[in-house]
Amino acid sequence: MSPDLLMIASFLLALLMGVPVAIALGVGGVVGIVAGLPLAMLGTFGTNTYNSVAKYPLIAIPLFILTGLIFERAGVAASLVRFAQAIIGPRHGGLTVVAVLVCLIMGGMSGSGPADAAAVAMVMLPSMKKAGYPQPFSASLIAASSSTAILIPPSIALILYSIVVPGVDLRALFAAGLFPGILAGVSLLAPALYFSRKYRWEDPETVERPPLWPSFKAALPALFAPVIILGGLRSGLFTPTEAAVVAVTYGVLVGCLLYRNLGIRDLWNLMTEAAVTSGVVMFIIALAGIFAWAGATLGTFQHLADALLSLSENGWVLLGLVMVLVLIAGMLLDAISIYLILIPIVLPLMNHFGWNPIWFGILLAMNIAIGQFTPPVAVNLMVTTRIANIRLEHTIGWALVFIAAMAASLLVVMLMPGIALWLPEKLGYVVGPW
Repeated sequence: MSPDLLMIASFLLALLMGVPVAIALGVGGVVGIVAGLPLAMLGTFGTNTYNSVAKYPLIAIPLFILTGLIFERAGVAASLVRFAQAIIGPRHGGLTVVAVLVCLIMGGMSGSGPADAAAVAMVMLPSMKKAGYPQPFSASLIAASSSTAILIPPSIALILYSIVVPGVDLRALFAAGLFPGILAGVSLLAPALYFSRKYRWEDPETVERPPLWPSFKAALPALFAPVIILGGLRSGLFTPTEAAVVAVTYGVLVGCLLYRNLGIRDLWNLMTEAAVTSGVVMFIIALAGIFAWAGATLGTFQHLADALLSLSENGWVLLGLVMVLVLIAGMLLDAISIYLILIPIVLPLMNHFGWNPIWFGILLAMNIAIGQFTPPVAVNLMVTTRIANIRLEHTIGWALVFIAAMAASLLVVMLMPGIALWLPEKLGYVVGPW
């Protein structure tokens, strides 16, 4: 068996045996080095793992993770829900609009789907249950809506994509994700509102409408968070990495001084939790460096790309195949692992067909977002079903509805690249030809 096949096979075998993704990547890389390179190349193990994480933009990842935890525990979601309810008012399907809106806004603070799913589900599920919505429907909708956090800036997945793909401007990626993220949210609202009105969920006469002005004042600190982050990036006041520091600082001020739901002990616990989560992420990135170096040195990724090219010379056919491959991966793996594993393989295809890297990155993110609420793994759905105290299989029917809706928005962005590329171009960022 060739070193290429041995490396890929050992990685897949480790995954099937239940080995954590990080270890499986490391094992695959080591097997590739031993099988196809001089044993002295094992001496690069330490250098490659260090080089993988010794990148300045990666500092933003633990800081945005901490930001999401701070806003989640500070009670931001509750204030946003009340404000959204005050704007939309009682009507059939009103709470579905509230859920999607709050998930989109929360995505502009943390960039983490599971964190947003937990924060919004804790607040929305009791209200939606009281209004007559079935728990499987509500859990599926919130899981799907919170997956847009991977698109709405700041997105942890897009930060990683900008590091893995050379020459991609993170600010352009952030801007490019905004309209597709909103489009994905709107696509979820279409079936949600249809079924809400069909089954007469949420009787307007039994739902209380919060007062607008007090709700707006309570939500104002939360609404300012995305404005500060994105406004600072656009004005050049700070870089994306520095934006993460600003976000943490602002979150601490809001949680401790304005909402007063956080204390010193809470901050210590949140920093500990963020450190553990960040450690897992960095461990995956570090060992993926071994896998990436071995694959690049052996030519494995180029060989796989050539094999895909041999299937068809039609760029749209191969783009469709890549999207299907990413969707399947998204059903089983987290976004970070998918980027680290698949980007080296599809990068030659992107260069061969001249796909715009910003647009292609957004397509990957939208596809991975669908995977976050697609069984069997469905990390967002696991979070919401646990909070709703229902079994995951009870949500499959509703999840399929929302999967189809978001897949339609993905197809629209695929056929109309301008949806993703218009805003970064207007803001003056380098987006390349399209």
